[in-house]
Amino acid sequence: QVQLVESGGGSVQAGGSLRVSCAASGYTDTRYCMAWFRQAPGKEREGVATIHSNGITNYADSVKGRFTISQDNAEKILYLQMSSLKPEDSAMYYCAYRATSTFWTCSLDGARYDYWGQGTQVTVSS
Repeated sequence: QVQLVESGGGSVQAGGSLRVSCAASGYTDTRYCMAWFRQAPGKEREGVATIHSNGITNYADSVKGRFTISQDNAEKILYLQMSSLKPEDSAMYYCAYRATSTFWTCSLDGARYDYWGQGTQVTVSS
């Protein structure tokens, strides 16, 4: 059973930076996708960034150039480094996992992911 545990959320002022982490366990797939999603109150869940086990990344247009997704394969930790934060980035951030048979870019569609963490709150004040 894959388990995902997020940490590192918090409050920051606009323009600041924050890094959230996701500790993953229980998977043995050699080819997989991991992703960050977010959901603000009253809004739909939004795909933020994905990373394939081969390192290929994919970003939502709203975060390109500001957010960086990375992974420590040895420690099985997923990161999201967020910079130049805006109040509209405030949301609960979730990491997600799915095994894949493909070699290319992972999807930002949350419906494709099978395992989810409990989320970590990020609040950006103006």
